[in-house]
Amino acid sequence: MAKRRHYLTARLPDGYIKTIGPTAQPFTHYWRIVATLENGKTEIFWGHTNSLAEAKRKRAPLAEAARQRGWRDHAFEIVELERSETAP
Repeated sequence: MAKRRHYLTARLPDGYIKTIGPTAQPFTHYWRIVATLENGKTEIFWGHTNSLAEAKRKRAPLAEAARQRGWRDHAFEIVELERSETAP
């Protein structure tokens, strides 16, 4: 039997919307790091996880990553994914 596929949508506070899918994975949360480099440019890292706890663990290595990569500053955000049967 085929797995049921769905779309997942993350709506971030700044208005950014990310759609993932179609997928059969049980992702529940989306995380994003927006890092500002010394030269003023930005780098964005993102991913999705199967739980809020898993997403929160992504925050732990940020201080070391900022130091190694020379980030001037960074923002880390987590939002719950919205599930739908059709593409938004």
